[in-house]
Amino acid sequence: MVSMQYTIRAVPEEIDRALRQRARREARSLNAVVIDALARGLALDAAPTRHADLDHLIGTWQDDPEFDRAVAEFERIDEESWK
Repeated sequence: MVSMQYTIRAVPEEIDRALRQRARREARSLNAVVIDALARGLALDAAPTRHADLDHLIGTWQDDPEFDRAVAEFERIDEESWK
């Protein structure tokens, strides 16, 4: 692998601070953290980003009266249990 060198000017303080904090937190060099950040930003990182959200379910809800009837008992409140 051929290694290239870059000089980046006018790095905003907020970005500098975040990169340096991450380097300290991960006990890695600033250079390694910057290269990782660039790779992620360009979607070049080896492992695909794994999301743990439920965005893929947006807009998929379907009314299901049979399901509603099946779970109706769960909505009943037993007043005796709350005394």
